[in-house]
Amino acid sequence: MSNTPPAANPPRRLLVRGVNWLGDAVLSTPALLRLRERFPAARISVLAPAKLADLWRHHPAVDAVMTFQPDDTLLRTARRLRRETFEVALAFPNSIRSALELWLARIPERYGTALGARRFLLTHPIPPRPAHGGMRKRTPAEIRRLLAAGPGATAVPEGAALAGAHHVHQYLHLVAALGADPQPVAPRLEVTPEEVAAALGRLGLDSGGSAAIPLLGLNPGAEYGPAKRWPASRFVAAAVAVQQRERCRWLVLGGAADRDLAEQVTAGIRASAGGDAVALAGRTSLRELMAVVRACRVLLTNDTGPMHVAAALGTPVVALFGSTSPELTGPSVPGVVSRSCSMVLREPVPCAPCFLRQCPVDLDCLMRLSPETVAEAVLVACRGNGSR
Repeated sequence: MSNTPPAANPPRRLLVRGVNWLGDAVLSTPALLRLRERFPAARISVLAPAKLADLWRHHPAVDAVMTFQPDDTLLRTARRLRRETFEVALAFPNSIRSALELWLARIPERYGTALGARRFLLTHPIPPRPAHGGMRKRTPAEIRRLLAAGPGATAVPEGAALAGAHHVHQYLHLVAALGADPQPVAPRLEVTPEEVAAALGRLGLDSGGSAAIPLLGLNPGAEYGPAKRWPASRFVAAAVAVQQRERCRWLVLGGAADRDLAEQVTAGIRASAGGDAVALAGRTSLRELMAVVRACRVLLTNDTGPMHVAAALGTPVVALFGSTSPELTGPSVPGVVSRSCSMVLREPVPCAPCFLRQCPVDLDCLMRLSPETVAEAVLVACRGNGSR
């Protein structure tokens, strides 16, 4: 098996097996842009979960999208791929299933990370990127030891956040094996003005005009787990503080699982004098969510998928980080000019980042972020983006 990229005979039909999570999919867009740059004449298709299909509409690096449902079998997916006669395929996920799909589809050249048994399913297994020291999940016992050690302790050794740590480099590392440029560019998504107007119209929101109330997005959920979520009461307090100083309407966003949380936050904002908020969680398609986020002057959010969507669309972001690391999954890539102005707020605590879904102690990493600090950051972002 050779790692020689397909240079002499560039592929006419190239498949990228996409990732399964919204945020990761957005972070893979720089690699797709570099792949398009490397093979400008190729027909590039993305195989993606059906829930993410609309993410790729109008994207300059993607010609076609093939989808699969959660209950689709390996053989069903492989048969569909086989009919497309792809010449080259690249698997972004590290799963055994993604490599099996390409192998069963009999795609002649198959690229992906060489991990475990999946390396034997790939014609071009790519060595994994070096791990970044200290960036790993903590055990509850380790967290308690770090907290007991006091303020001088830290979960991440000094110098652990190396250059190139951000997750976009994982996908760039893979496309580099096909001869693409591994230097990062900003994540990019596209949505049209017509889509924005249609989405706002369907949802009963003012779609423009000089007298329109500025729209601000608020995303209080995080699918990964509660260790990523700033408390709902604090989102309410920050949103109310913003409205006391700036006329605006809050759009509370999220998926179907966030409906109750969104309603709670919306009710809290409305209960204040002059509170103006609309709960949209579970009421939008992915494409409509993108359109709404694009219409917002700023998005206040936890570290989650819509945060990356906003940044890739050019909407300013105020992102709250606790259990995770902005060096790895922040809304902007270090050293890269972003499409939006992103502000990351976090407070140093000895046990962060822990990368756990559930905090085993008191969520101090997020509880130290005050509503006043967050509100001020949102107001700065709004004033810097008043032309939107």
